[in-house]
Amino acid sequence: MRRITILLFLSVFCFTTAMQAQSQAPKPDPEMKKLHVFVGHWTYEGEATPGPLGPGGKFAGEYDGQMILGGFFYQGRWTEKGPTGETGGLEIDWYDPVNKNLVFNFYLSEGSRLPGVFTLAGGNTYTFVGRFVTAGKQYQYKGTFTFAPDLASATLKEEISVDSKTWTPLRESQWTKAKPAAKK
Repeated sequence: MRRITILLFLSVFCFTTAMQAQSQAPKPDPEMKKLHVFVGHWTYEGEATPGPLGPGGKFAGEYDGQMILGGFFYQGRWTEKGPTGETGGLEIDWYDPVNKNLVFNFYLSEGSRLPGVFTLAGGNTYTFVGRFVTAGKQYQYKGTFTFAPDLASATLKEEISVDSKTWTPLRESQWTKAKPAAKK
């Protein structure tokens, strides 16, 4: 009789523990909600300043953003046509609970990677800071992404630096939330 009681207790304990584990599944950090503003299909156009990264000129592109892997990560993909031809990239963002910041990694079609952090600087303004290596040279990068009050359009201003002291304009672009193009 004692064995049956112990087995019954263990069965109830295991069942209760399993149910609690299921009800306490991990959830994305609330900071990830700050990225929801980027979700959707965007078109953009702007102008690049001539400099160490190439010739200046007009460019235009499309960007698609979505929350992935249960909302623990954000993914953006883009294609762009500009003075140096067609380029594209992949962006993966996540919240780093140890350093308490939002982290981004851009992977560019020309082989470079741009890691960094970004913050909501107040209102509808996000600031980005990172660094990247291209053509064997390291650059610092910063940008400001400012959304209109309706969150359906934005302006992105980007700058680069070789020494983190002197910053030069890199690009400025206007973004518009749009419906995705029909798939062919």
